[in-house]
Amino acid sequence: MRARQITVAVGLLGLLCVPAHAEARDISRDTLPANDGWAAYGTGTTGGAAADDAHVYTVTDRAGLVKALDNGSDTPKIIKVAGTIDANTDDDGDHLDCADYATDGYSTKKYLAAYDPRTWGSAKPSGPQEEARQASAAKQAERIVLSVGSNTTIVGLGKQAVLKGASLQVRNTDNVILRNLDVRDAYDCFPVWQPNTGGLGDWKTAYDTIWLTGATHVWVDHVTASDKGHPDAKEPTYFARNYLRHDGLLDITNGSDLVTVSWSRFADHDKAMLIGNGDTVTGDRGKLRVTLHHNEFESVVQRAPRVRFGQVHLYNNRYVVPEDAADYRYSVGVSTESALYAENNAFTAPGHVEVADLVKSWNGTALHQTGTLFNGFPVDLLAIYNAYNSGSERDLTTDVGWTPTLHTKIDSAEAADREVARGAGAGRLP
Repeated sequence: MRARQITVAVGLLGLLCVPAHAEARDISRDTLPANDGWAAYGTGTTGGAAADDAHVYTVTDRAGLVKALDNGSDTPKIIKVAGTIDANTDDDGDHLDCADYATDGYSTKKYLAAYDPRTWGSAKPSGPQEEARQASAAKQAERIVLSVGSNTTIVGLGKQAVLKGASLQVRNTDNVILRNLDVRDAYDCFPVWQPNTGGLGDWKTAYDTIWLTGATHVWVDHVTASDKGHPDAKEPTYFARNYLRHDGLLDITNGSDLVTVSWSRFADHDKAMLIGNGDTVTGDRGKLRVTLHHNEFESVVQRAPRVRFGQVHLYNNRYVVPEDAADYRYSVGVSTESALYAENNAFTAPGHVEVADLVKSWNGTALHQTGTLFNGFPVDLLAIYNAYNSGSERDLTTDVGWTPTLHTKIDSAEAADREVARGAGAGRLP
């Protein structure tokens, strides 16, 4: 009997010691369901589902991830991320910090002294310290910029798959799936001072946590993106401007098209999501078709999203503005030639944020919205926006010129608010 008891005990111990990245089902060959947003259009989005066994990888560190990505090749591949991967590491896996990247005599103190507007003026930075900053930035980029090629699926295993410090760049590629990943803190060690930005000048950072540029057929699902570890709010102020270290959480620019972002969480950040990067980039016309559904935007200052040119379907998303959000600016940005179709989205905000604050327009002309919920009450977001901003901004019409046909079931804003709170983000796949 004792031998049998020992055997049973060992078996139970084995169950208890299953690695944290073990999962009940293998999601790595999942493809985007039919009709699930713009990424389902045409050929749909299958990522690396066609990969042979030789191109299925489980990676646990930066070196393994870089090898699996294969310089952004188009070979069908599935990459499973297990545990936490830090992009700021050397070839031996040792952590690198900003001092390790600094070269050619660069230092923040010297840079600030060189380009102080009181002595430098409004000219673009140039000279030894700017050259040293560029060289230092290039060293960091070599480590943290990770190129994702066509026909690729990257999935996190289990509930704690983290990729920190990296900028995942889906550049001029087609057919990519990113799922169940906690991506955080694409920290720029070497921001550049831009004297003429915004009238007062501003700090410009280099890295989006995820950047789609010229990318088509992309599905981003159950991803959590944040600045966790290094919030910009805790950075110092230089030249009367916050010393920003992060750019976008997920930017979709430069002719990217046919993208679905679902059940993801964007948190603790300033500029969350930019769709279309310039008012004069007329080549984006007819592109930037994006669906955003069942996502959560929490403690986000602005760009959730800001849209130029694209036909964007925004439905069943959850927005949470915290009580202490003194710097909140807006959630939905309506910009040049944008065609935003918003349905059944829920907003929760403190008393100093009004309904009219949720939208901001720059050369926008239209916004279709229905079923909006604000602090539990139905509101006509467009009517209130126009009433409050009449005279200072152009009134927006309801005619965006299209009606979405590719979408999953659209729930009420109230139901979606509850479901997204429970189910959005990494580690929450059903």
